[in-house]
Amino acid sequence: MTFMPSRKLIGAAIAVAGLALAGTSFAQDVKFFRIATGGTSGTYFPIGGLIANAISNPPGSRPCDEGGSCGVPGLVATAIASNGSVANVNAINSGGVEAGFSQSDVAYWAQTGTGVFEGKGKVEKLRAIANLYPESIHLIASKSSGIKSVADLKGKRVSLDEPGSGTIVDARLILGAWGLSEDDIEADYLKPNQAADRMRDGAMDAFFFVGGFPAGAIVELASNTDITVVPIAGNEADSVVSDYEFFAANTIPAGTYEGQDEDVETLSVGAQLVTSADQPEELIYEITKALWNDNTRKLLDNGHAKGKVITLDTALDGVGIPLHPGAKKFYDEAGVSK
Repeated sequence: MTFMPSRKLIGAAIAVAGLALAGTSFAQDVKFFRIATGGTSGTYFPIGGLIANAISNPPGSRPCDEGGSCGVPGLVATAIASNGSVANVNAINSGGVEAGFSQSDVAYWAQTGTGVFEGKGKVEKLRAIANLYPESIHLIASKSSGIKSVADLKGKRVSLDEPGSGTIVDARLILGAWGLSEDDIEADYLKPNQAADRMRDGAMDAFFFVGGFPAGAIVELASNTDITVVPIAGNEADSVVSDYEFFAANTIPAGTYEGQDEDVETLSVGAQLVTSADQPEELIYEITKALWNDNTRKLLDNGHAKGKVITLDTALDGVGIPLHPGAKKFYDEAGVSK
């Protein structure tokens, strides 16, 4: 897929160019670093923006110890909206971006050429920088649809997310665990915000979304539409966890979304920051170091509800692909291991 530079990236480039015209000699040292994330209504994009801000340290910035940026000197990172995990992995593989977010299962399948990547070739150079946070699998239904379980999806209008996303992979696995396929539902393939719009208009019964909670599109939907957060639990869910090591049991706490009065049991996968083995070891070492410094901790804690659960202690949880040598160097020095 083709990635167009965002306004943020263009603005940063103009700023750097302006410094060069002013006679600054360090403009040639700038390094742009694109991070492919997800749709703007999900969790990848805002978390990606926080991380891009944290690891950036454009030429001319105040030093970290003087209250300035604590990122990598000369680095201008930007978060780019995308179609999600599968698209991000492909973009990294083609050199379209330097890094990206991926679900743990998608990263493993890509690196090993299995699962959804079977027959498409291995993305052998895919490397991990860090595990970030658990991504809860949301199954959202309109109250009027009467859907209270995965089994109730049969014959209903259900969006599985768009092709190229990691969500569609998980949705198919979950349907399969309940003995359902796309032939058993009226399947549609929309981004979460588009599916939410359809539900608001009465034209969609349910949709899947994988991401950290609270998800913006669902918060907005729940504010003006009666919804049900459908549990993904029981023996069928247990079989998914048993068959696929990347899934784990998870809970969406009561009150996460308007009208959700009880905890909802579901499944989750890990959101991970990945890159290519072609990226320089020293650069990824410095990026990993910046990701886990105290200044970044403040940005994550204050920037997004999911930021608080992004911790060094869980940085290697569920990582099923090789670490980038630069990241491994940092974790070895920090004494962090699986």
